[in-house]
Amino acid sequence: MRRTDPIIIGAGPAGCAAAITLARGNRPALILERDTEVGDALCGGFVSWRTMATLKRLGIEITGHPITQLRVFAGTQVAEAPLPQMGHGLSRRAMDSALVAQAIASGAGIERGVAVRHIESVRAQSSALFLATGKHDVKGCERPRLAQDPALGLRIRLSPSPAVRALIGTAIELHVFHKGYAGIELQEDGTANICLALRKSLLTDAGRDPAALLQQIAADHPHFGARMAAFDARTRIDAIANVPYGWHQKHDPDGLYRLGDQCAVIPSLAGEGNGIALASGESAAQAWLAGATPKDWQRHFARRTARPVGLATALWHMGESQLGGPMLAQILRLFPSLATSVAAATRIRT
Repeated sequence: MRRTDPIIIGAGPAGCAAAITLARGNRPALILERDTEVGDALCGGFVSWRTMATLKRLGIEITGHPITQLRVFAGTQVAEAPLPQMGHGLSRRAMDSALVAQAIASGAGIERGVAVRHIESVRAQSSALFLATGKHDVKGCERPRLAQDPALGLRIRLSPSPAVRALIGTAIELHVFHKGYAGIELQEDGTANICLALRKSLLTDAGRDPAALLQQIAADHPHFGARMAAFDARTRIDAIANVPYGWHQKHDPDGLYRLGDQCAVIPSLAGEGNGIALASGESAAQAWLAGATPKDWQRHFARRTARPVGLATALWHMGESQLGGPMLAQILRLFPSLATSVAAATRIRT
C-alpha cells in the first residue's frame, strides 16, 4: 500500500461519493477495498428520488425499475399509497459499479483485495481517514452491540417471473410480521430483490436454518408466500448478523470521518440507507476540504440523521410488534396521504 492522503476504507456508495468529491477538490484519495470485484451488497435495492439527484450530482447517469407507490401487508391488512416522487429499484452491483467507475475517472486510486483488519494498521499512513465499510466493523473502532435479540439481515434475488412482476409492479412492498419485516421491489434486470430484517431469535427457533425460516414465513403470510413461489433450496441466501439498526454516531470518538452505516444505521424499511451513505461521503469530503475536523463534521451530520433514523426506528419497533404492524397498515389504508409525509420525513436533509 502506497502512502497517500487521504485514505478511504471501503468502495461502496459512501466511500465512492467521498472519493469523487475529494478528486473534484484536487485531493484525490486512495480507496482500500477488501473485495476483489464489485459485488451485490445485501441491502440497498431502493433508491429514492433524492438519492437519484445526488447520484446525478456526482456524475452518475443511471436508472432502475420505476417505483411509484408503497404497498404494506400486515396480518389481514393491506394498504397502498403513492410515493411523493418516483424512486428506482436498482441493484447495488449496478449502482456500485457506476460509482467506482466515476471515482476512478475522477482521479481516485483503488486497491482491491486489501482487508483492513485493525484501524491502527492504516492510521499512520494518512492524517485523514474515511471509514466506509458499511455494516462490517473494523477492529479498533467497532460500533456498540447492545441488543439482547439483535437484528440480522437476509436477502434473496429471484429470477424474472411474469407472475411476480404482475404482483409487484411499480410498488415497493413492505411485508410486516412479528419480529421482522421484508422489503420487496423489482430491479433494473427484472429480478425481485427480497430483503428481510429479522430478530435473531426467529432464526434460532427455525433451527438456525435460513431456508427453513423463509419457508415458514412464506407459509404463515400468504401474500409474502406468493412472492416467494420461485424460492427453492437452490436459491442463494445472503446474510449478515448483528445489524445495529437505529444506531447513529453522535460524536467523534476516534478521529475518523465515519460514513454510511458506520455513522448511522437507518432501519431498511425507510429505504434511505443509500441516501445517507452518499450524503455522508459527499458531506465529509467537503468538510475535510474546508478544513473541518472529524469532531465538527460528525456532530453536524448527526443532527442531519437524527430525524430520519429516529422516525424509522420508531416505525420498525412498532411494525415488528404483534399489534403494531396491522395498526400501521390500517392507518395507512385510512389515511394514505400519511405515506407522503413519512416518506419525506425519513429522507436525510439536503
